[in-house]
Amino acid sequence: MLAACVCSGAAAQTPVANPMPDGSRDMYVGLGLQSASRYEGGTSRHLMLMPVLQAEWSNGVFISGATAGMHWSDRAGLEYGPLLSLHPGRSERGRALTGGGLSGSGSNTALPPLAMGPDGRLTRLSGMPDVPRRLEAGAFLTWYLSPEWRLANSVLYGAGQERDGLRATLDVQRIATTVAPYHTLSFTAGVTLADASYNRALFGVSPAQALATTALTRPAYAPGGGVKDVHAGVRWNWALAPSWMLTSGAHAVRLTGDAKASPVVERPATVTVWSALAYRF
Repeated sequence: MLAACVCSGAAAQTPVANPMPDGSRDMYVGLGLQSASRYEGGTSRHLMLMPVLQAEWSNGVFISGATAGMHWSDRAGLEYGPLLSLHPGRSERGRALTGGGLSGSGSNTALPPLAMGPDGRLTRLSGMPDVPRRLEAGAFLTWYLSPEWRLANSVLYGAGQERDGLRATLDVQRIATTVAPYHTLSFTAGVTLADASYNRALFGVSPAQALATTALTRPAYAPGGGVKDVHAGVRWNWALAPSWMLTSGAHAVRLTGDAKASPVVERPATVTVWSALAYRF
């Protein structure tokens, strides 16, 4: 299963553990395009280059897009282990931040109080502080119901304003369904749960950030925890040659609960689509 390194996380997943000879590795690298909302809950979209990376070593260490971890289980049908993930940042214009690294403060006092979005209009993020990329740490657990169906779960901590914030993803996945020679489809559906610290970082509005003008109204808002979203996705892999693959897909997310009610959310449902060419080493 090929995973893409994308800011939105639309293609992120826990990779399958394959028994490998000692000292061996399996790796895909590539490049493609992704069309996504500029921020979770936003209406405007952007097209950006999407690097692809998946690697797995015989000792259980793996890299899958913006996540890395290690398989600890040697029991058939059960996978678990530690997990690290780079949570995407968000700027006032919605793009994932490349500056600030993992130690950014999450604020930018140089921003004007009411800036325009990329299309020249006020957005619900106008005047809001940046959310830097943050490193999350946690664990994953995957339980195979059959060779084709599995429950994939992960818990990660650290994306909040104070490097707190807990989120958990619970997915049902159908993997590697062959629909034609050299063509496979994979499906996923699930929910994301988040605590109040996580939701406040991404969907909260402090009293200092609240504003009311004839053009835009944004009241103060302190979301709690609960079910953050429901989501579903499909991936199509086309083996062009023994070492070349075209991987494409779509991922739909609908915000729920306190996240959906946030004043910075313009549209609760968003769809990300991508396509990339990858080479296997």
